Amino acid sequence: MSAVERLRGVAVRTPMLSSTVLDDLVGRRVWVKAETLQRTGSFKLRGAYNAVACMDAAQRERGVIAASSGNHAQALALAARLHGIDATVVIPADVPASKREAIEALGARIVLYDRQRDRREAMVHRIALRDGQVIVPSANDHAVIAGAGTVAWEMLQEVHDLAAILVPVGGGGLAAGAALAASGQDVKVIGVEPAAADDTRRSLRTGYRVPIPPPSTIADGLGHTEPAVLPFEINRRLLADVVTVSEQAIADAMAYLWRHYRSAAEPSGAVAFAGLMQAGDRLPDGPVGVVLSGGNVDWPTYRRLLDDAMEPTERSIHVAPVLR
Repeated sequence: MSAVERLRGVAVRTPMLSSTVLDDLVGRRVWVKAETLQRTGSFKLRGAYNAVACMDAAQRERGVIAASSGNHAQALALAARLHGIDATVVIPADVPASKREAIEALGARIVLYDRQRDRREAMVHRIALRDGQVIVPSANDHAVIAGAGTVAWEMLQEVHDLAAILVPVGGGGLAAGAALAASGQDVKVIGVEPAAADDTRRSLRTGYRVPIPPPSTIADGLGHTEPAVLPFEINRRLLADVVTVSEQAIADAMAYLWRHYRSAAEPSGAVAFAGLMQAGDRLPDGPVGVVLSGGNVDWPTYRRLLDDAMEPTERSIHVAPVLR
């Protein structure tokens, strides 16, 4: 059974949004895949649920555990709840309150870590060994990558003439899944990551995984120190390019997404759209798909970033999104 079949009736087939005004602004047709409307508010449910669904009964009975900046934790908490099993998530102490509250509401046990001091993967392995739980990585897993790849699969099913798909890059699982979904087709998959957290760009340039110091970026979900092993091997072969974007460009992208698509994106979720605005001639001619990967952002943070990015006269919606 494929990831598409396992997720049928579980994951939302999220809409593709378009805006005539934005298309005119960038000089091409743009389709935005609104994973903000996915259950748990991000694409992560696809990979987490697929991974749990692939386990046998004995594995599921042991319960599951994962490290996450927030969205994978929510996704795994829901996947575990849907399967009637226990979940533990290791999340940063400074995770947005909205993400922590959502995880708690889904019934997962929370363990906090310090981004600058703790080695979260070591914490996960220690707890898993002690409690006998099965680790579900946020990216470094075949089933997680396959589940994430259903985002791009749906995009290609709905819009047949896409020339490129832009995806955010953190651990690399979404990019790897999208690249696999598009392999054999005339579609370039391009990763986008914050310039302050450019571990994948550096790693692809050297040909091996390059660690970086813990990055400081508003895109908290993409603050990885090095690419995950399995996604990197896939991305090294199949990813067409990686574009990096500034912190201001990410905030501007959030404003564009609100203004033109009426979509509230978290900073990590808006990164691929920021890449669209900065990639220029690095994009092939033709329509482009952009993955809006998540919308789990605290209101004070969201309001502050938009206030900084939007001119006072542009704070209203000028055009409603068109659903395909």
